[in-house]
Amino acid sequence: MKATEFDTKFDNGEKITDLLDLSQVKHPGYEQQHIDVGFPTWMIAALDQEARRLGVNRQSIIKIWIADRLASLSR
Repeated sequence: MKATEFDTKFDNGEKITDLLDLSQVKHPGYEQQHIDVGFPTWMIAALDQEARRLGVNRQSIIKIWIADRLASLSR
């Protein structure tokens, strides 16, 4: 399909998502970067307990809490 045909479909409000290859979509700023952080054992135990309570894994609870804290700083 030529770009002009695609543009026309978009401009006419036609559904174009089926025409796109979304397998390579990237969200700038959301790429993963791994870091190593050491925590005392008591903190890991507390994190694991809270993660089990919420039904998520340890990494998820850490990400959630850090994201909440960073969001509160920008308010």
